[in-house]
Amino acid sequence: MRKISMKIISWLTEMVEEARSEGVVFGLSGGIDSAVVAALCKRAFGQNALGIIMPCYSDPQDEIDAKKLASSLEMNFKVVNLDKTFDEIIQASGNTDDKMAMANIKPRLRMTALYYHAAINNYLVVGSENKSEWHTGYFTKHGDSGVDLLPLANMVKTQVRMLAKHLDILESIIYKTPSAGLWEGQTDEAEMGFTYDDLDSYIQSKKIPSVNLRKKIDRLHLLSEHKRRMPEMFSY
Repeated sequence: MRKISMKIISWLTEMVEEARSEGVVFGLSGGIDSAVVAALCKRAFGQNALGIIMPCYSDPQDEIDAKKLASSLEMNFKVVNLDKTFDEIIQASGNTDDKMAMANIKPRLRMTALYYHAAINNYLVVGSENKSEWHTGYFTKHGDSGVDLLPLANMVKTQVRMLAKHLDILESIIYKTPSAGLWEGQTDEAEMGFTYDDLDSYIQSKKIPSVNLRKKIDRLHLLSEHKRRMPEMFSY
């Protein structure tokens, strides 16, 4: 994990220098993935690493955890409350019974806020998606996937936990139940229908899960293929 963290820090530095940017900005959700990204970015860029806490009808504990993390890392952060912005979007667009359509507005608003701060600071936006999420499409298209750099995209969730321990992330965050915070009581594993441990084992080919579980994972990967591609362009 020490070698991996050093390689990621070096890569982040190279990417920012190549883009002629001055630092990075990223979301602080109070979860393990964003915590690891924050720790790596702070080591790479010091005061030019900016964390943005973006509550949007979120669990209040998430903001508390995010602030504790920022304090433990002694890093710059800002709170941008998106509750009213979310309400305005719904009011202007019209309400719906489609729970997911409404929930996906939240990460897309957060993406907009991150790029605003990136623009005014000449920063790049760093995302926190890991390989487990990327494989199953467990992210919002043009939302939390709308970033410039993905340092954890080749690490499954169990590896991210190992890296978090190496980086001395708060244990309360490391062992926190993973959640995208899309609605009250929502958790990653309940929504996906399987655990990260099973998913990671399958991705790494360490263990063959049951036929039903394998089909479920393969189906999510197939259905989310469009999320991992650039927009299709007509040619003639």
